[in-house]
Amino acid sequence: MATRRMRVILAAAGLVLATAAPAQARGSPSVAALQVALRAEGLYAATVDGVAGPATRAAVVAFQRRAHLAADGIAGPRTRRALGRRGRPALGARIIHGRARGWDVAALQFLLAWRGFPSGPIDGGFGPRTAAALVRFQAWAGLAPDGLAGRATLAALSRPPPRAGLAFARPVAAAIGDGFGPRGNRFHGGVDFVAPAGAPVYAARAGRVASAGWDSGGYGWLIVLDHGGGVTTWYAHLSRLLVGRGQAVPAGAFIGRVGATGRATGPHLHFSVYLNAASVDPAIFLPPEQTP
Repeated sequence: MATRRMRVILAAAGLVLATAAPAQARGSPSVAALQVALRAEGLYAATVDGVAGPATRAAVVAFQRRAHLAADGIAGPRTRRALGRRGRPALGARIIHGRARGWDVAALQFLLAWRGFPSGPIDGGFGPRTAAALVRFQAWAGLAPDGLAGRATLAALSRPPPRAGLAFARPVAAAIGDGFGPRGNRFHGGVDFVAPAGAPVYAARAGRVASAGWDSGGYGWLIVLDHGGGVTTWYAHLSRLLVGRGQAVPAGAFIGRVGATGRATGPHLHFSVYLNAASVDPAIFLPPEQTP
């Protein structure tokens, strides 16, 4: 009982970094902000995932020793102050805009990414990409797209994301490698199917080809299917396109072949699902992988 009470007290004072959250947890924006600050100190090289695991705790302890603080692994007020501008202010303590930097900006970037509006590196700097992602989210959430992250925006970001009652077929006969979520200090807005070059890619659902061509943003040869109702699916890094813009395709249609075009380190299919321009985890709409 005493141990439990002490943990409650420590949690109220700061961030208790003793045990990892479940693998599927989205993580805490405050822990993500802490990880960003520790990365800047050169003490944390793992993924900015908001999960208070052993790597985060070890980085906190190392920082505390460097700063001549009690090395208890708890990012409390003293540790936050020692982190300087990267340790403040708390999310919600101010309206974020302009050239803001700090703890709250990193937390905002983490929240935007999980709501389907990633803005590049989660680094605690409110630059043009974060501002653009914020405006897109505000428009999506029915708020005034003013680029100011105040109380209403933060409240909207804290709500559970909507789920559409959709089902998709697996677009390629392969297992998922990298999933949807944090990767390094960025966010992976889709899933990667580990498939060999030339493997056939199929339409995951009936739709119309919204675009088919080269993507200069890093996706290489890309097909985007519009399924109506604000739902689109993206098929990236292809080696060959077999459909053209405006073409209607049934579910399961052979639309392209796996490749490694664009910013890809090897052959695979990057598959994304968007609901009204917000990226969502495709895995929740796909049937389970069939094993022999």
